[in-house]
Amino acid sequence: MKVRELIEVIGEDHFYTGVPDSLLSGFCKYLMDEYGICERHIIGVDEGACTAMAAGQYLSTGKIPVVYMQNSGIGNAVNPITSLISPEVYAIPCIYIIGWRGEPGTADEPQHALQGEITPDLLECIGLKTLYLDKDTKFGEFKREYDDASYCFEDGRSLAIIVSKGALEYDGRYVQLNDGMSREDAIDAILNHSGNGLIISTTGKTSRELFELREKRGEVHDADFLTVGSMGYSSSIALGIAMGTERKVWCLDGDGSILMHMGTMSTIGSIRPSNYTHILLNNESHESVGGYPTTITSADICSIAKSFRYSTTHSVHTIEELDGILEHIGKSSGPHFVEVKIATGSRKDLGRPTLTPEENKHNFMENLKGGAQ
Repeated sequence: MKVRELIEVIGEDHFYTGVPDSLLSGFCKYLMDEYGICERHIIGVDEGACTAMAAGQYLSTGKIPVVYMQNSGIGNAVNPITSLISPEVYAIPCIYIIGWRGEPGTADEPQHALQGEITPDLLECIGLKTLYLDKDTKFGEFKREYDDASYCFEDGRSLAIIVSKGALEYDGRYVQLNDGMSREDAIDAILNHSGNGLIISTTGKTSRELFELREKRGEVHDADFLTVGSMGYSSSIALGIAMGTERKVWCLDGDGSILMHMGTMSTIGSIRPSNYTHILLNNESHESVGGYPTTITSADICSIAKSFRYSTTHSVHTIEELDGILEHIGKSSGPHFVEVKIATGSRKDLGRPTLTPEENKHNFMENLKGGAQ
C-alpha cells in the first residue's frame, strides 16, 4: 500500500508525533516532505513522551492524534497508554502506527525476536484495538477494516496499525545531510586512546562500526559491550559497569539515544565515577533508522553535562581536536563528557557483528573478571 493511501484511510487532519523506524521509513519521509518539523509534526525523544504530547494535542484541539514508532518503543509508551489515555482514565483516543520488527517468520536481528513475537498480544493486553498492514494488503480491504474498527474512538479507546516490513511504499525526496568527520574515523581515534578500557557502544551503526574496526585492526572484541536494542540505555549500562571496576569505561552514545533517557546524565553527575568517559557521537540524526532529525540542535549539550556536574566537558569538530582532548582527559579524573560532531552517513558495505549477544556478554565478562590488559 502506498503511504498516501494510508493517509487517505486515516484522514489528513491529524497531529503527528513519534520516533522514526526503518519499517516506517516511507511514512516518516512523507511527514518530512509534507510538513517537516512544525506544529503538525514533531519527532519526539521517546514514545511515552510522544503519547503524552499527543494527549495534550487532543485536549487542546479535540482531534485524534497519530503516534508512530518501532514496536521496541511500545515499552516506553506503556505507562501513558495505560495510566493516562486509556478509557479507564481520561479516555483519549490515539492512532498508533507501529513498525513490526521481529515479526514471526521474518528474518531480523536477535534484539527484535521476543518483541516481535509478543507485539500483538502486548497491544491487546494494554487495551489497543489492532489492525494489520502487510505488503499484500489492498486499499479497499484495509479501508473497510479501519472504518469498522474506528468505532473504538467513541469510547476513548486507541487503535494500533501494525505495519510489516515492505508494507508501505513512498517515493519521497527527503534526505538529511550534514558535514563533519565520519563516525567510523571518530571511533577509530577513540580506540587509539582507550587502552585496556572497556567500551559500551550504543545501538545501531555505532556498535556495527566498532565491531568492524576491531576486525580491521586485528583486535579482539572482549573489551566491548555492543548494546543491541535498548536504545537510550547504553549510558546506564556503562554506569553500572563503571561502579564495579577500576578500569576506564568509555560510553559511545548517540544523540537520539542520549535524548531518549537524558535523566541518566544527572545520575552520572551525582555519583561522579572517576573512571567514566561519556562520548556523544552527534550527527543530529536518527541515522540507523533512515536519517531523520533529532532535537539535539535545540540544546547546548555540553552546558547540560556541566550542569549535571561532569568533571570536564568538551565539544570537538575534527580528529585532531578529538585526539588532543582524549589525550588530556586520559590523565585526569572523570566523569568526562565529550561531544564529537560527526557527519551523517556510513559505508554501504557496513556489516553486522558476527558474535551473538550471548557470546558478546560471555567474552566481556571474562575479560572484566580477568582484568585483561
